[in-house]
Amino acid sequence: MNTGKRNGVIASALMAACLIGGALRVPAQTAPSNPQDATIQSDVTKALDNKRFKDVSIAVQNGVVTLRGTVGLYADKEDADKKAHHRRNVKAVENLIEVAGPTVEDVTLRNKLAEKLTYDRVGYGTTAFNAFTIGVQNGVVTLGGVAYGPTDKDSAISLVANFPGVKDVVDNIEVAPVSPMDDRIRLATARAVYGAPQLNKYAIDPAKPIRITVVNGNVTLSGMVDNQGDKDVANIRANGVPGVFKVTNNLQVANSSQEK
Repeated sequence: MNTGKRNGVIASALMAACLIGGALRVPAQTAPSNPQDATIQSDVTKALDNKRFKDVSIAVQNGVVTLRGTVGLYADKEDADKKAHHRRNVKAVENLIEVAGPTVEDVTLRNKLAEKLTYDRVGYGTTAFNAFTIGVQNGVVTLGGVAYGPTDKDSAISLVANFPGVKDVVDNIEVAPVSPMDDRIRLATARAVYGAPQLNKYAIDPAKPIRITVVNGNVTLSGMVDNQGDKDVANIRANGVPGVFKVTNNLQVANSSQEK
């Protein structure tokens, strides 16, 4: 048998050996080239032994873990990254996992997330002091604004990361600095605003539609009110709180574009 025919036979045999059920089978994992990499791969594989990561492959080279494949939620991609990072001797993680999941129109996704975030942390006493902004482009969600504390920020990010249709999350949320003076101003401003007879109706809503953020004595009002009069009253009441340096009134008036 000449060399060309022999190579052709060998190639055919190898192809046949890889064919299972009529389809070419691609190995899920790439075999490491040294013992330590092999140990790392084994450890990461055990850490990702969950149906959420069934379509994720792991490759290790010189302590660097590369993750590829797909997951259903962005939170799963982040979780895989964290689990891999926490394995012994892992030097770095290259996360190339893609979020498969459903594709949701940006406007629809933004509206759904805004509604969810509005009621996040209700019952913990900090809802009125969180003011988040949301932008969505091609499934990538950008979060901004100010959170009362780290827990409120983490909760908002987790809510978005676990929502179907979110492909990535950009975190631009600022956490208000710890300040006893700001805490006093927050409570005093909330009592002044929600205690006004004209604004008392907003206190009934657990989502607290008038949001109050305070940073170094500077108060920002955001959210939605029914009319211009309510916006003006909120501004006056906030400005009357002792210790407030400045009030920025970003309250929006419902259907203001339709008003003459």
